[in-house]
Amino acid sequence: MLKGKTALVTGSTSGIGLGIAHALAAQGANIVLNGFGDVEGPKAEIAAHGVQVRYHGADMSKPAEIEDMVAFAQREFGSLDILVNNAGIQHVARIENFPLERWDSIIAINLSSAFHATRAALPAMQAKNWGRIINVASVHGLVGSAEKSAYVAAKHGVVGLTKVTALENATSGITCNAICPGWVLTPLVQKQVDAKAAALNLSNEEAKKLLLGEKEPSMQFTTPQELGDLAVFFCSPAGNNVRGVAWNMDGGWVAQ
Repeated sequence: MLKGKTALVTGSTSGIGLGIAHALAAQGANIVLNGFGDVEGPKAEIAAHGVQVRYHGADMSKPAEIEDMVAFAQREFGSLDILVNNAGIQHVARIENFPLERWDSIIAINLSSAFHATRAALPAMQAKNWGRIINVASVHGLVGSAEKSAYVAAKHGVVGLTKVTALENATSGITCNAICPGWVLTPLVQKQVDAKAAALNLSNEEAKKLLLGEKEPSMQFTTPQELGDLAVFFCSPAGNNVRGVAWNMDGGWVAQ
């Protein structure tokens, strides 16, 4: 379905971003990966779908590097058709104890980077009257949780940015939507599970059940593959008039 298209997925060397990259590549899209840590492994995984894959190591807190990454994708493949703003970090602390540098980093990487990438990618999408911008927000773009002030503020901002981007391009072939996952067992969430297990002297499985039980009625994690399949739907003809939604995949979290 996406053969001949190019997708840039930020924060895609692991977790949700890699899952979305796999789903888009399985539909034929060429992929530009971005992120830290192991790069060659994810590149080989994506290439196994029979598509071309490139990597750009932009620091998502730096606007100039983000602009360079978008230009790189356009230069390497001739166009950038699908932009997935997924990069994110987390820090947990009460507001009065929240380190200022952590606040600034989370807002920069989780929110501002989506603006910078969207701003850079839109003109070429507008010129050809087709594009898909998918922002990975969070259930925390819809509801709050204690001790996550920066993350919740950033993700609410991502949902707002999604709506404005969709409205400004509503009469065009460019759509913008947000995916709002609940608990996904990414390396980021596994750290929270490990911390809970250590703090309460629980096994890892017990800590997972406790984590899910606090928020997610389904008592199961959403998978990166499921999130990737939703991204594919947004890119499909069936998604042509889906514009500005914040689509939660959260096991009933927000339904409570």
